[in-house]
Amino acid sequence: MGLQVERIPTLGDNYTYLIVCEDSGEAAVVDAPEAEPVIARADALDVKVTKILSTHHHYDHSQANPELAKRYDAPVYGHRSDDGRLPGLTNGLEEGDTITVGRQQARILFIPAHTKGHIAYVFDDADAVFCGDTLFAAGCGRLFEGTPEMMYEALCVKLAALPDATRVFCGHEYTASNLAFAAHVEPDNEAVKKMIGRVETLRAKAAADWHDATPDEMTVPTTIGDEREINPFMRSANAAELGERRAQKDSF
Repeated sequence: MGLQVERIPTLGDNYTYLIVCEDSGEAAVVDAPEAEPVIARADALDVKVTKILSTHHHYDHSQANPELAKRYDAPVYGHRSDDGRLPGLTNGLEEGDTITVGRQQARILFIPAHTKGHIAYVFDDADAVFCGDTLFAAGCGRLFEGTPEMMYEALCVKLAALPDATRVFCGHEYTASNLAFAAHVEPDNEAVKKMIGRVETLRAKAAADWHDATPDEMTVPTTIGDEREINPFMRSANAAELGERRAQKDSF
């Protein structure tokens, strides 16, 4: 038995996750701006929510924390530095800390850049990382509070160190637009072209209201292995090599 991940559409393009330990039936909620869709999914699955997990303080990832914490009598986790601005925070975390969801364990990665208090939850045994708005499918988050150097460290050092099979559960359905930029940066990247085809097929089925989206319309998760091939920001370590190849191509 392992970790069941329920993808819950919230707001206009957000992903909230209900993660369930299949051995114990215990569950945690990741990045919830709306309570009702989470409650409905938890009730349908008949699971016991024991923790509320936030990757960062932005309202579109945390607004429902107090309501969910009260309903389930559950602690709220986030980075320690977000005390006072992450709604409902009760348990501050640092890199290297661990939390459990039933028999499943996650370790904390500190990946500031999008915000100064951004973290990821890495479930190594389940090959899953919940990375909020730092790493997106084929892209990365805006630098609201951090620096390019911090984002490089987060993407190309810390998250890039995860195994290729690690599933990437990010905060938004931005994949199509991110891939358009990736194709502009690397027009000859065959992996990007292949992913564009896959995403176009999925998004062709998209519901008019994101709240009605089904798994058949969702492009998340990708994997760390995918991101190594398609994400221009995770591939930035290869920027010099790419520039050299382009220069050689243009010289002919």
